[in-house]
Amino acid sequence: MPGFTPGRRWQPAYSPFKREPLNRRILAALERAVKGPLFGCRMCGNCLLQETALICPMECPKGLRNGPCGGSTSEYCYVDPTRPCVWHKIYERSFKYGREELLLEVLPPLDWDKVGTDAWGDIFVNVKNIGIKKVFTGLISKDAHKRAQTWDSMFRPVRQPQWWQGDDKYHAPKYAQPVSELERRLKNGEFVVTAEVTPPLGIKTDKLLKNIEMLKPCVAAMNFTDNASAVPKMSSIACSKTALENGAEPVFQISARERTRVGLQSDVVGASAMGIRNIFCVSGDSMKLSPPPRGRMDIVDLDAVQMLWILRRMRDEAKYMDGREIKNPPKYFIGAAASPFASEPKYTALRDEKKVNAGAQFFQTNLAFDMDRLEEWLNEIAKRNILDKVYVLVGISPLKSLKMAGFLKGIPGVVIPEKIMRRMEIAKEKGNEEEEGVQIALELMEKIKDKQGVNGFHIMTMRWEAIIPRIIVEAGLSPQNIDSFGVTAIQYMD
Repeated sequence: MPGFTPGRRWQPAYSPFKREPLNRRILAALERAVKGPLFGCRMCGNCLLQETALICPMECPKGLRNGPCGGSTSEYCYVDPTRPCVWHKIYERSFKYGREELLLEVLPPLDWDKVGTDAWGDIFVNVKNIGIKKVFTGLISKDAHKRAQTWDSMFRPVRQPQWWQGDDKYHAPKYAQPVSELERRLKNGEFVVTAEVTPPLGIKTDKLLKNIEMLKPCVAAMNFTDNASAVPKMSSIACSKTALENGAEPVFQISARERTRVGLQSDVVGASAMGIRNIFCVSGDSMKLSPPPRGRMDIVDLDAVQMLWILRRMRDEAKYMDGREIKNPPKYFIGAAASPFASEPKYTALRDEKKVNAGAQFFQTNLAFDMDRLEEWLNEIAKRNILDKVYVLVGISPLKSLKMAGFLKGIPGVVIPEKIMRRMEIAKEKGNEEEEGVQIALELMEKIKDKQGVNGFHIMTMRWEAIIPRIIVEAGLSPQNIDSFGVTAIQYMD
């Protein structure tokens, strides 16, 4: 275990992709010999230790460089339970020493041209450019602010290369009129409902089309998952295009797990050209959850925060990640996942503020069953003054059975109180599990819908889409054309 890091290196240090000059090879060997035992350094070439409380984020099995995933826990990493969650440890140490605000800086993905090479050489170059005397006097200055500025001037160009230039500031969208129907309704102050639709396993779309027609009159938009649980299904972009062609508002869900930085930019330009105007960014479930044979589990090219940063700049600054201008930039309303129950509320709130700063305009949260924890999270994001910058749609799921409740309870980031589990156990004994699950969902929605900062619900049913119209009607969330909607709901419930 490295000296200053409460974990251990997930994989060996990287090797460079090209032959380096002898002096840089010697420097890299020296850096690896020092930073390996101390920090578990993987020689990423883009050192972030200054911002991450001297705990290397490259120990994360997912390779996340901007904070924990939705499965973060205080006990262990869900990808490898023998290890602690390195990002939980980073947050824990940062809050302990009052350095948590540093975690808001949006950090870049790896530059694979630098992977395996030293970072010290770049720092020496920065010192030389600033002036050795100026750096020395700055570091020994009695002025704490000057010392911090000098230190930052040495390390910032390493962690924030010219092609990225991440910061910790909020970047408001640079357009005025809503680009999607979902955005229009939220801006108008409507309490909206969105729903998740599971894509088909094969090319047959009969059930997909039926679900789209059923949900179209009663939800503001419908998400199509992007290979949830790392299991392949029809692509989200294909389902989104199908919904669009059938008069429904889609939310194109993009998982970082399946995307390189080139593929991401290409996909969103194509989606925008098709008329898809809502994009939802997630890091994605680890390949650990997929059936064997499993794909690479050691790293993703991008994380969700980096995806948000890239998409916002493409839309608002008309720039690709490599700096090329986009003559006709894409248009979209950007969403992100929020996980109120994955970790301590103050940790998740800081992570969510970072997403908002990077570009998130709406949140769809993980499933909410624990009202006390939800309230804590809402209070924490309110303290961070982001409720006026993002719309919050709380995740709801009707429990179809006790078995389903047990499955959901085992998902990282989902908390189901024992009193709800007990209700489902009693319902199983009585033979009315489905009805009890619906009543629990309705009770939760009643408690949530008037909470400050909640703008709607996101209903996730795990292939039980037929129950959604009934839930919306009985929760009193029917759209204005309630008569025609009521007919539709009854038709599909029957």
